[in-house]
Order: sequence, then structure tokens, then C-alpha cells
Amino acid sequence: MSHGHAKPLPPSLREWAERVVGPLSAVQDASHPRESSRVWDVTDSRGRRFFIKQSASASFYERETFGYQSAVPALGFGRAPRLVETDARQLALLLTAVPGTPVSRLALPAPEHRSAHRQFGALLRRLHGTDKMPGAGRREARTALERLADDAETHLARATGLMSESRRALVRRSADHVRKLTDLLAPAHIHGDAQERNALWTGPALPEQRTPGQRTPGRQAPGQRTPGQPAPGRQAPRPASGQLAVIDFERSRYAPAVQDFVRLACGPWQGRGDLRAAFFHGYGRPLTDAERQALPCLAALDAASCLAYGPDHGEHDVTARGLRTLARLENGPWETFV
Repeated sequence: MSHGHAKPLPPSLREWAERVVGPLSAVQDASHPRESSRVWDVTDSRGRRFFIKQSASASFYERETFGYQSAVPALGFGRAPRLVETDARQLALLLTAVPGTPVSRLALPAPEHRSAHRQFGALLRRLHGTDKMPGAGRREARTALERLADDAETHLARATGLMSESRRALVRRSADHVRKLTDLLAPAHIHGDAQERNALWTGPALPEQRTPGQRTPGRQAPGQRTPGQPAPGRQAPRPASGQLAVIDFERSRYAPAVQDFVRLACGPWQGRGDLRAAFFHGYGRPLTDAERQALPCLAALDAASCLAYGPDHGEHDVTARGLRTLARLENGPWETFV
């Protein structure tokens, strides 16, 4: 949900959606807390829930539309939203709702947290392998990696006051090494923003840890008992249960598969080797040697991007992620990423 004032659904978007699904009985702003995000959680007269998303740019619209049409169906029923309709003129997508709460907003018990990452790995493997990878896709994946390395200097120039010379040198070394790995990294149709906020969990959790007052798909009604929740004071082991779904494909594109692991390695996998192991168990294969070399380099490039973007757009969490990643790369062995 957006911070500050709620963003109203533009009349033109409402008219378009109602031509597709009929009259809307409820509309709620579901945008992320940034100005460019425009998403609405809507309900039709039959009680069916949808999301209306207006892309921030034509490239995001084209990527997300292509992703939903070509790759997302391979994830399976209930594992991702379904694309109902699009409007290129308004850069709008109408999507079905899938149940769940972002993993980032939950305090999951350890078995469920591992299960969520195992399922995340399995779903990304399906996404990565949905095409036989046409020649144009392979070329696009290679170009994307080269462009990422080339963008490092631009990001360093914009983040001048936030990076020491040693950290700037680290980023440059990373860009140089990535270029040498270009032909060795497996291409894929990646999600592009694979992190816990885009993974919705349905199942046992610790509901008292959720963000108060935040309405999310599949959220329990007040007072509803969490299925499988152990009685207070009991720590009896039990098998994990629950299901994960993946959302937000506006950054999906052809790129090396390893790029989808960067934000997880820079976030929830820190200090949680069990989550990383669960993810790759679900993914079905370990990192290749080239991917093991590329992952910390890509993390350094991501950090530079964070420090170039975050301060200018008031996204303090993005800035903090960049600083944490550089500190980790500078002070610890790079093997901790893999």
C-alpha cells in the first residue's frame, strides 16, 4: 500500500476494467511506497478479486506482458497471477489475484521459511526453463550482462559521495570479471526482481508479526486461527506446509539465470545457509563454477546501482541494501555469497 495519500483509480482505467469483468464493487490502492508505483486491488460484483497495474514505462509494460504470455503459465495454476487483459495505450494490465502474504512481511517458523525458499527455487527453475531459448533470447541475455557491466561507471559517478575509493575499485573489478564470464553463464527468462516481497506465502506463520493494518492477498480475517499453529509453549517438530506464489514480472527478461539469485543472496540468505540450501534443492541444481564467480560480482554491481538510485528517489531501504552489500564484500570472504 502506498504511503501518504491513497492513489485513486483513474476513471479511464476503471471503465476499461469494467468492460472486461463487469462492475467493480470495491477498489483499494495497493501500490508500493514509491511515486511511480500504481496498483489497485479491485473486487467485481461477483466477489472476484483482480489487480489493475499501470506500468511506469513502456519497457516495463512490454516486459511484464511478454512474461505473463510466454513464461509465467509454466509456473502452474495458483503459482502466479493470470493475465486477463492488457491496454497498451494506458500501459495497463488486468491480473487475477493469487492468495498469500509477502514472505518479507511474515515471521515464518524455520520449517516454513525453508519450504518457501525451496518452492521459490522450484518456481524460478520453471520460469528459467520455459523456453527452448531462441537465438534472439541468447543474444539478448549476453547483451544484458554486458550492458550491466558497462553501466557500472554511470552508477559510480552518481554515487560519488557514498563510496570510498576502495569500494569503487571493487565495483570496477567486478564489472571487468563479469565481462570475462559472459559466454559461460546459462541464459534464462529471469524474473528480474526475485526477492521475498514478490513471493506470496499461504500457510502457517506467526500472524502477530505481520505489518499492522496492511491488507494483502489472502490475509486472514481478524481472530482467525492459523492452521497448524502449535499451542503456546510447545515446540513439537512438524512437517512444513504451505504454498508459494510469485508476483510482479515487470522486470522479467532474457538474462543469465544467476542474476535472479542476487537479491536473495544480498538479503534473506545472509546468515541463513539453510534458506540458500533449500532454494537450490528446489532449483534442482547447484551453481556452476562460473555462476559462483559471477554472483558476488553481480552483487557489487547491484550495490552500485542501489547507491545511484536510492538517495535520489528517497528509497532508504535500497540505499541501505547497497551499503550492506559493499561492506559484506569488503570485509568478508566472497564465498559467503555462494
